Amino acid sequence: MRFAQWIIVVASVALAGCAGAPTPKAPADAFMAALARHCGQAFAGRIVANEPASAQPDAFEGKPLVMHVRGCDAPTMQLLVPFHVGDDRSRTWVLTRTPAGLRLKHDHRHEDGSPDVQTMYGGESSTTGSAIRQEFPVDAESIALFERTGSRASVTNTWAMEVEPGRRFLYELARPGGRLFRVEFDLTRPVPAPPAPWGS
Repeated sequence: MRFAQWIIVVASVALAGCAGAPTPKAPADAFMAALARHCGQAFAGRIVANEPASAQPDAFEGKPLVMHVRGCDAPTMQLLVPFHVGDDRSRTWVLTRTPAGLRLKHDHRHEDGSPDVQTMYGGESSTTGSAIRQEFPVDAESIALFERTGSRASVTNTWAMEVEPGRRFLYELARPGGRLFRVEFDLTRPVPAPPAPWGS
């Protein structure tokens, strides 16, 4: 076989191999898939950071914390994760796939199912992130909500989530100036599913 013909054959084989190779998932899709592996399961959590310390009673300290990967009708596009604090079932994290990445919103409800004055706030991922960690700087809509409701400290919020399937899930809130709140959930030990969140 002539050298030129040999080069063509080798190139053709290489191209065929590339054509059959699976396309790597975008980090946002890999993150959603990792969390969706736990659809239907609930897990207990614990506070691993809550800074700075406050002299006022904290709404989370000393209460059972449970996340429930519940809304999985279209897991590649949206996941609903209620976050229960003791008997308070007002909180649901809403993760949605967008053309650019992921959006995180906080759906807050009263016990009768009506929306709280502060609800559906959050942000969109500003970077590609990774299959393990995604960050969500506060969006303009949420800033307007916080200013309207007198929660000016929240206008610089950045939320983050981390997931390592079968190991741990982390929810994080951070602000410039030292505010850091983190809850870590043990994915190795499912717990009984809690009641449905308020308004579901």
